[in-house]
Amino acid sequence: EVQLMESGGGSVQAGGSLRLSCTASGFTFDESGMGWFRQAPGKEREAVAGTTTDGRTVVAESVKSRFTISLDKDKNTLYLEMNDLRVEDTAMYYCAGAPGKYYFGDALLDQSSYDYWGQGTKVTVSA
Repeated sequence: EVQLMESGGGSVQAGGSLRLSCTASGFTFDESGMGWFRQAPGKEREAVAGTTTDGRTVVAESVKSRFTISLDKDKNTLYLEMNDLRVEDTAMYYCAGAPGKYYFGDALLDQSSYDYWGQGTKVTVSA
C-alpha cells in the first residue's frame, strides 16, 4: 500500500524558515515524480514544486526564490525547504507521488499527474 506522510509544519513568524518532509512507503523513488502542493483557506489547491527522482526540479514562480525541493532516495523522503516565509504562505501543504511515472517540467506542477497524496501538514505564518 502506498502511503505518503508529511511532517514539519508549524507556526512561524514572517521571515522565518521551515523544512517539510514527506516519507513515502509502498514504493521506491525510482523513475517517479514527486511534488508539493498547498491549499490556503478558501482557496484552491495550487502547485508549489515538483521533482523527478533523478533530481530534475521545477518550482512555482510565486515561491521560486524562497523554496527548494529535494529528495533523499536512500530515505525515501521528499523535502521542501521554505525560507523567508510570508503570511500568504499560510496553507495546508500536501505531498504527492506518481510512482513509476517519469514526468518533468510543468507536468510536475499538474495535480492530475499524481496518483497518491498525503494528509497534509499545516503551515501558519504570522506577521
